[in-house]
Amino acid sequence: MKSIFTVTLFVVSAFLTGSIPEKIKPGEGFVKVNGGRIWYKVVGTGKGVPLLLIHGGPGSRSCEGIPAYSTLGNDRPIIFYDQLGSGHSDRPTDTTLWQLPRFVDEVDALRKALDLEEINILGSSWGGTVAVEYMVTKKPKGVKSVIFAGPLISTSKWMRDAKILISQLSKPVQDSINKYEGLRMYDHKSYMAATDTFNINYLSRKSGMRVSAPDCAGSGKGNGDIYRYMWGPTEFNATGTLKNFERTPNLHEIKEPVLFITGRFDEARPETMYEFQKEIPGSKVEIIENSGHNKIRDNPDQYLGAIRSFLKGK
Repeated sequence: MKSIFTVTLFVVSAFLTGSIPEKIKPGEGFVKVNGGRIWYKVVGTGKGVPLLLIHGGPGSRSCEGIPAYSTLGNDRPIIFYDQLGSGHSDRPTDTTLWQLPRFVDEVDALRKALDLEEINILGSSWGGTVAVEYMVTKKPKGVKSVIFAGPLISTSKWMRDAKILISQLSKPVQDSINKYEGLRMYDHKSYMAATDTFNINYLSRKSGMRVSAPDCAGSGKGNGDIYRYMWGPTEFNATGTLKNFERTPNLHEIKEPVLFITGRFDEARPETMYEFQKEIPGSKVEIIENSGHNKIRDNPDQYLGAIRSFLKGK
């Protein structure tokens, strides 16, 4: 707690006095945003341009990915943060805060507080939503590259992909999902068992017990209220504020180097990544084998290797 407090005071005082350090250093702290404070952590002392990681959700947290992504710290500083309402960040209950533009503003707040004139961005899942919205609406300077990891860039395509993937499961599983989705009985045991089957196939395919990351100690769990408000009660059908989200037509506006990276069995289907690639000349697609949506867990070696290779020289 002492180290967090110290770093926070240092960042805030530096911001107020205009003496922000030129080079970002390892540490953690808080940055004030509209609605409260967001927690961040910097890992790594490499000389490359920093990489900012935008976690998934909405309402998830960054801590699970810190051990694996930190291995990139030999190349460049890696910046993690918890979006407002999740993880170590403040948890207001005002639903007017759960709007995409406000989450986009968090990126600007972090860059300003940490003096990040140049940066690479990786947006994972819903983090890809924040990243694409940031690039399209802010037209930011100093962004060296963008990585979209299993991104939500089009809600209509996401729901289309979900339907395709459900259709590849056994008939009883399909029937259970479709039946109880229609009845909105999301806590029925048959529906929950069917969604477990979907998750095993397309979210994380790696078996075995999950070990909690040290940085998750003291961190609140995922904020389901934000998820339901912005997306909906289930993974398969958007009913919240993101139900009409669509940025495919704007992808061509991104002029920076772009990598789309997804799992072979990801719910963000490889076929959809190739659709996105066509909208950005020169962009790349990387498919992670033996992996679902949780690429950092299912196949970290190939996933992190692809990221490191793409960022080389950036």
